[in-house]
Amino acid sequence: MKEIKAYVHRSRVADVIAALKASPAWAAAVKASRHNLAVYMVKGSLLPLDDEERHYSLDLGDEVVNEYKLELLCEDTEVEELVQAICRAAHTGLAHSGLVTVTTLDQAISIP
Repeated sequence: MKEIKAYVHRSRVADVIAALKASPAWAAAVKASRHNLAVYMVKGSLLPLDDEERHYSLDLGDEVVNEYKLELLCEDTEVEELVQAICRAAHTGLAHSGLVTVTTLDQAISIP
């Protein structure tokens, strides 16, 4: 089992979620009751798309961008399809539209 994490611009997050839910891998996961998607608004260091995305954080002492972090658990065989769906939907036209990471999970235990 794998965990996919993606950091995307706020203007792209709805399209990314729609792309994930439209993928065959998502449909397979729903039938097996084994998908989990979490979405968080975070302050990060993506390059801002425009001046509206630029914010200065007094807590961090630097310029930040409000972006979204998505976390998704999936089977090993679904990784490539889901990562491609994220990358296509998150693309902004900039050289760096976000970041996707994939890690291996030792266990994922369902709570009955």
